[in-house]
Amino acid sequence: MTKQFAFALATGLLPAVSTVAATSVTAFVAAQPAMAQQVSNAQSVRWIQVEAQPTLREAEARARAYAGRLEGVNGFRLGSNWYAIVLGPYTESAAELQLRNLKSAGLIPADSFIAFSNQLRQQYWPVGASSLNVAPVEAPAQTQEAPQPEPVAVAPTTSTEAVVGLPDETKREAQVSERALDRDARKALQVALQWEGYYTSTIDGAFGPGTRRSMAAWQTDYGYEPTGILTTRQRAVLMDNYQSVLAVLGMAPYEDQTAGISMAIPAGMVEFDRYEAPFVHFKTKDGSDVQLVMISQTGDQNTLFGLYDILQTLEIVPTGGPRERGKNGFTIEGENDKISSFTQVKLLDGTVKGFTLVWPKGDDKRRALALGDMRASFSSLGEQALADDAGLDASTQSLDLLSGLEIRTPDLSRSGFYVDNKGHILTTTEAVQSCARVSVNDAFDANVIASDEALGLALLEPASAQAPIAFASFVNAEPRLKSDVAVAGFSYEGRLSAPSLTFGTLSELTGLNGESELTRLTLAALPGDAGGPVLSTSGSVMGMLLPARGTNSRTLPADTSFATDANTVAAFLSAHGITASTTDSVASVDPVELNMKAADMTVLVSCWN
Repeated sequence: MTKQFAFALATGLLPAVSTVAATSVTAFVAAQPAMAQQVSNAQSVRWIQVEAQPTLREAEARARAYAGRLEGVNGFRLGSNWYAIVLGPYTESAAELQLRNLKSAGLIPADSFIAFSNQLRQQYWPVGASSLNVAPVEAPAQTQEAPQPEPVAVAPTTSTEAVVGLPDETKREAQVSERALDRDARKALQVALQWEGYYTSTIDGAFGPGTRRSMAAWQTDYGYEPTGILTTRQRAVLMDNYQSVLAVLGMAPYEDQTAGISMAIPAGMVEFDRYEAPFVHFKTKDGSDVQLVMISQTGDQNTLFGLYDILQTLEIVPTGGPRERGKNGFTIEGENDKISSFTQVKLLDGTVKGFTLVWPKGDDKRRALALGDMRASFSSLGEQALADDAGLDASTQSLDLLSGLEIRTPDLSRSGFYVDNKGHILTTTEAVQSCARVSVNDAFDANVIASDEALGLALLEPASAQAPIAFASFVNAEPRLKSDVAVAGFSYEGRLSAPSLTFGTLSELTGLNGESELTRLTLAALPGDAGGPVLSTSGSVMGMLLPARGTNSRTLPADTSFATDANTVAAFLSAHGITASTTDSVASVDPVELNMKAADMTVLVSCWN
């Protein structure tokens, strides 16, 4: 919106600008002024025609979209089976003024024009209405008590320049000019004060003590005398600041017939990109870093609940924030140090529809304006929803993508294993260093309750009660050199759903430098295996595999691995209140049983930030 438009609103010269609702930030729209008279001559009635559609269905959809943002929206059939969407009715002067203002504000198409009643046939919108008999809206009358200054034509640059031509006023003069404002102009001022953070009460157009205190606080912060009554110039500054933000957001009605969704979007910040079921992707515009995803698919409550779980695995939905799920919809809020995310999804017309808005962190005021309007305007256009294969033929397929959205992945994943029947887990310190959150098997979180950097051991306690199927039994006798061993671990850091067994031999009972707490294995482990149990052929645990070792000046053979031995692990556990289970069994088990034992005790440990 232009600053000239904001000036007219603030001074009462614009006859039909209001907020649709307290939560609607783009609803400076056509409102009915207090003064209206019945005009008997039909030729004096004017309408603003904004669109014409060739079918009734298209026309109704467009009328619905306009009605969500503008007052006075009507639909009439024209000749030759065309259907018009019009605003009105107005007197001649009011129509001309309104046409100019709404065009300049970008709220209606640039080719909108004035139409006459005799060009309109049967009314189809709103259903059952008879607007041809309604008295037209007049332009606001000037009062002797509060003569209104002529708008000052200035370039749309800064707020200071936009109001330089406005007269300054005494408190008494400000009271007089304020009384000339209609209710919609008063509500608009409350909305602007609310956005600035000064007004927290109901948007009702009544200037009570709360509004007066907020005006005085705003005046103080902007260097004005805190009278609690805004002058014409101060109202223009307040509204101009607010309108400048609206202009950047570019909130505009948007309909997607393919997805069956109608809502307002920040068109100045995002633009349509592609379909990739069940999402409609909008890409960031002009470096705004704002991202919008509409959600549309056919489904029922099971679909809704499944989507609730899936969305929380996405990068655009941070883990920190409230979640609320009901039987017919849910909301998810998320926030991290980079973005704020809001998701709203509803079960409507036999479909699951909603949106996710992603906003850069630190821009909360503009985000609140946009989000309030989006939530208030969101609606389903019926049973139409994205086809299950919409856009998938051209999509990029990846394990880390879900319909074009990046799935949240951990910073690091390693292995671990249960060491008692209460679910305590032993893993490598590498797996839990500098983690905001540690998860186990992507199923539950765990807390680090003890660690020893020198030994490379970390002990985890599950955040919720667990009852593992199996846990480690440590060998209590010295193992035999050159015996067969196996390491159970998530070699590929969770890309496979179960741990793998990597086979090798016990090559030395110490480290290369004689470290008594280590054993050396000839075994080609991968990074994800670290933290996993080293198993004998009997299924007993001989120790825990450590991350690959080496120095900048020496590279070890690829099949050289090291493990902390069973005695050292048992002593570490005992020091922290865990009594390790031991066994002296040396009887080999068949590979199937060994694999089952390994799978039951080994877990995936993931570090998240």
